[in-house]
Amino acid sequence: YETYNKLAAKIKDAINGKYLNRETAVYGKGLQTEMAVPLQWDIVPSDIRPRVAGNLAKSVTENNNQMDVGLLGTKAILNALSENGYADLAYTLASKATFPSWGWWIVNGATTLYENWPLDTNSDVSMNHIMFGEIGAWMFKSPGGINPDEENPGFRNVILKPDFVKGMEHFEAKHEGPFGTIVSSWKKEGEKVLYKVIIPPNSTASLNL
Repeated sequence: YETYNKLAAKIKDAINGKYLNRETAVYGKGLQTEMAVPLQWDIVPSDIRPRVAGNLAKSVTENNNQMDVGLLGTKAILNALSENGYADLAYTLASKATFPSWGWWIVNGATTLYENWPLDTNSDVSMNHIMFGEIGAWMFKSPGGINPDEENPGFRNVILKPDFVKGMEHFEAKHEGPFGTIVSSWKKEGEKVLYKVIIPPNSTASLNL
């Protein structure tokens, strides 16, 4: 525990020392992947985290609310936005119907995750691939709001942090945990949100709104 915590701190300091411009709160050249990955993996110093997240959001909005990332960036960008106050923007990316995006796949007939953004058969070695699959986990964590508690692992305590994102009227997530089925479900009714939760016996939940 002590050895790897020290190693993690050393790596974190090395990354920030080489790639972070503290004055501008920008990593590297400010590409979306360069900004999203440090946020996703908690590399960003806490005092400038809001500024880094703001710069990532600005990069997305200035690009017409469009992703400009590849495989590694898609692993990070939705979580980086949602976990730092930009869940609405993350949902916009997730549902965008222009290239490159999951929504673009859907409007072009895809019913599975492809290996690459382009749909041509020359580049798509696999049409049922996990490479861009982080969107599935994001659905549970952001609109679903189901998150594990490090202090009470195995979903003995469930941390509920649902994002009632703009553009989505209802959502339901179910997870089969060690103690039973966890359900997080919400529906917008006018200016109100009806939120229903099921927590299994012998477990608890902490609600974060």
